[in-house]
Amino acid sequence: MVPLLLVLLVILILFGAGFAVEVLWYVAIAVLVLWLLGFLMRSGSGRWYRW
Repeated sequence: MVPLLLVLLVILILFGAGFAVEVLWYVAIAVLVLWLLGFLMRSGSGRWYRW
């Protein structure tokens, strides 16, 4: 019974980590798109964001 519970726990941890990594990829893509838009839409002297 204990080995079965350990295997299920490992599966849940790996599934949770995979979901978190996928969400982080979407966040990274969104930040990249925002950065590219800021780079392309900047005005003559400055940027529209402050970093």
